Amino acid sequence: MLETKILSQRMEKILGLDTPPIAVKIVKAEENLPSVKSPAQKSRYCQLLMLARKGQTLMLTAEDLACPAAKAALGFAPLPEKISTGEMLCALGLFVRKEAAAKTMSMIPKIKLGTTKAVIAGPLKDFPMVPDVIVVESIPEHIMWLCLARNFKEGGRLNFSSSIFQCCCVDVTVVPYLTGDINISPGCYGCREATDTPPEHMFMGIPAKLISEIIESLEALSQKAMKTVREKKVYKLYSGIKEEKTG
Repeated sequence: MLETKILSQRMEKILGLDTPPIAVKIVKAEENLPSVKSPAQKSRYCQLLMLARKGQTLMLTAEDLACPAAKAALGFAPLPEKISTGEMLCALGLFVRKEAAAKTMSMIPKIKLGTTKAVIAGPLKDFPMVPDVIVVESIPEHIMWLCLARNFKEGGRLNFSSSIFQCCCVDVTVVPYLTGDINISPGCYGCREATDTPPEHMFMGIPAKLISEIIESLEALSQKAMKTVREKKVYKLYSGIKEEKTG
């Protein structure tokens, strides 16, 4: 789709992204499955996003999805008891007590059970359908500018939701999908263990309905504010670093 290709190119150029923004489509139970391939093996949702970041457009159904926590969050199946009671998370060393883990899991946002047929992810620049959410994985400076772009026209303060667990499936997919607003995440145990996400990367989820406005604001920010920050003149003056003259 021409529009998504242009939007992706604009975001990549302004921010200097090394990998493309990812488009995500939640296929509802009443919709027909599109003609999109599944990964060659069962995969976690975070691995689906990793493959999308590398250029592939793929689909996961309940049968293809390897992670039970993601399966529950995305509306495919109930959460297994070992996870809901906190037993599994304690065994992983993520919480000191089962009660703390169970409390966390009870607060995880979820798409209504039985309402999802599949999830599709691929590069925004050549995504073959209208996406629901755009996921950006990059360095904090890039995420900062996207957050400021969300606030550029209306102002105010942004609120983010995370339990530092289920970053890809919940924080940057389900939360933006359900709330209609952006959300960011520093990552989580699962996505950092199961994918090649670099230690310095973090994540952002953007409802597709906001992407045009955010990129328009991003372009405005790039004209002055972004240039000023990246030149670091105040830091250089403070540190006694002399500007190199050209020409």
